[in-house]
Amino acid sequence: MASTDTTKDVLRDAASVEAGLDALEAGVVGRTPFRQTLVNKILPPVVAIVVVLVLWQALISFRVVDDPTKLPSPGDVGDEFKQAWLEGKLLGYIWTSVSRGLLGFLFALAIGTPLGLLVARVKFVRAAIGPVLSGLQSLPSVAWVPPAVIWLGLDNRMMYAVILLGAVPSIANGLVSGIDQVPPLFLRAGRTMGATGLKGAWHIVLPAALPGYLAGLKQGWAFSWRSLMAAEIIASSPDLGVGLGALLENGRNASSMSMVFEAIFLILFVGIAIDLLIFSPLERWVLRSRGLLVKS
Repeated sequence: MASTDTTKDVLRDAASVEAGLDALEAGVVGRTPFRQTLVNKILPPVVAIVVVLVLWQALISFRVVDDPTKLPSPGDVGDEFKQAWLEGKLLGYIWTSVSRGLLGFLFALAIGTPLGLLVARVKFVRAAIGPVLSGLQSLPSVAWVPPAVIWLGLDNRMMYAVILLGAVPSIANGLVSGIDQVPPLFLRAGRTMGATGLKGAWHIVLPAALPGYLAGLKQGWAFSWRSLMAAEIIASSPDLGVGLGALLENGRNASSMSMVFEAIFLILFVGIAIDLLIFSPLERWVLRSRGLLVKS
């Protein structure tokens, strides 16, 4: 136990020194003024959205596309959002899909992390299932929906199975990639100080592999979300409720492009929101802890 604590202290001190030197090289930066944040971070996406809406409306106003069944106006899509909000369904659409996606991603995280660690550290396991994980990662998630429906039926178990099959390979491969990039010096230092086995994995390997692991988590979430949307579109059922994928399919069945655009925008919004609220702060924390990003 004492040797493990000593290892942690040594690594923490080394990381602090490295981060401090990097921060000195980068220079000390004060708090960013709100005006600069507004101009550099907030204004550009707002301008981009406004430009898209103007061009979209121009296509309608100048009758470049005059068939509303193919391209509805921004006002028609806005009315679809308003109607769903007034009926109390809008948040339900979002929550149905987000709750499934996040829970499925947590399951994938619990499975993919030890699997990736096992593949990275045991040569026989890597030789046996490493190529399989890479193959599964390249397999389209939609391919798992029909067998999952046949095996598990039209319920949430099928949804979670599709999410797991889409996300676990990405998380495991991300961790394997991160571990492969850990400097051998870290591992030798850890073994010298008694950090072997599970202690070495927890205190040495996983912290050092964090950047690659985080990249795998981001990709795993992307696969989770896409897998879920594919499952909701193909395997719709009243017992499953109406998520964003089912909303998209309902719009197609009703030949309502306004509803289709509503579903697309909500799917896009959730993807951006998860990245901004969860993964971007994690990335900044990792970079800052390693002295690669100066806290402003």
